[in-house]
Amino acid sequence: MIQIKDKADCCGCTACASVCAHDAIMMQPDAMGFLYPVVDEAKCVDCGLCEKVCAFNDGYDKSRNLDQPLAYAARHKDMREVETSRSGAAFIAISDYVLENGGVVYGAGYADHFRVVHKRAVTKEERDEFKGSKYVQSDLRGVFRHVKKDLMDGLTVLFSGTPCQTSGLNSYVGRRLRANLILVDIVCHGVPGPYLWRDYIAYLEKKQGDKICWVNFRDKQEYGWAAHHETFKFVNGGGKMSFTYLFYQHIMFRHSCGKCHFTNTKRPSDITIADYWGWEKTAPDMNKDDKGVSLVLVNTEKGRELFDKIKDRMTVVPARLEDCMQPNLQHPSVIHPKRMEFERDYRRKGFEYVMRKYGSDGLMQKTRKFAGKIKRKIKKIIGK
Repeated sequence: MIQIKDKADCCGCTACASVCAHDAIMMQPDAMGFLYPVVDEAKCVDCGLCEKVCAFNDGYDKSRNLDQPLAYAARHKDMREVETSRSGAAFIAISDYVLENGGVVYGAGYADHFRVVHKRAVTKEERDEFKGSKYVQSDLRGVFRHVKKDLMDGLTVLFSGTPCQTSGLNSYVGRRLRANLILVDIVCHGVPGPYLWRDYIAYLEKKQGDKICWVNFRDKQEYGWAAHHETFKFVNGGGKMSFTYLFYQHIMFRHSCGKCHFTNTKRPSDITIADYWGWEKTAPDMNKDDKGVSLVLVNTEKGRELFDKIKDRMTVVPARLEDCMQPNLQHPSVIHPKRMEFERDYRRKGFEYVMRKYGSDGLMQKTRKFAGKIKRKIKKIIGK
């Protein structure tokens, strides 16, 4: 039976719980909302399938990968799609094709009050909820089994998610059903805890005295694609930004993000999409308006066939792989040294305490800013 002795060894993909025919594994949240498998030993028959299906390791399936991915800068030709997507709307071009040909699409959307979950879409309107960044780990409970049922029913399925999620799903569905499954992963920076996001929403609503009715983790219409500002709309107006500050500190990531096995060019998916940082080297005229451009890595023969069918929907420029090797294609994010202290403070003292201590308005950040000012003044004096 599966036993998680080190939290860094589990990415929470749910493959182990999904494969258990006896429903002996439940995915239970920890203090920050990250899901981990817990085995009911009374139901477990010790068949070993849960351990066998786990694909969060260096031995994940690379059998379909090309020797080297084909890299492209891409932007959808419909600027309305670009303006409402995270980068260049490559995902929209891919998912439109799948939906137009009778397939279904799975991606990260919202349930309840902006709780991030994976959902199923059969129309473009439903799919549009998957647009944009969501800097929280999505809840996949039950989703892998729904994907498998769709595949068994003969449907083409496009599943988009983080590489650890696509790796887990690939292992779970098996080789026979993989033929009709299209996997698209993102170049992932890491995933913050769902409870932090839940509490941040409540924190903002308490301060504002109003309910949030709309969320955008990266509002490029207001600030441009290169900026990383989140925007909230309240029923009676107003907005706030601070969650992404903690995100980029890597202080609230899942432990497994610090030892990610997929931060390389052997991606566990057919196509990888991302912001194309360094687009100037490949397509210097494509993003002068700062509306966004996608990096597309075609990883398998299936991915190449699909990309050939949809590339006319986009402006596409071939890229050299060495020109688009952003950090998370080379190594995992480095977890903040105070990650354990942050979780301990959050568990004992609550969200508002950690926001004050670690957030952009907190004492630590104010101290850094003050120290920076002092250093600059000393440099000026020495320079004189």
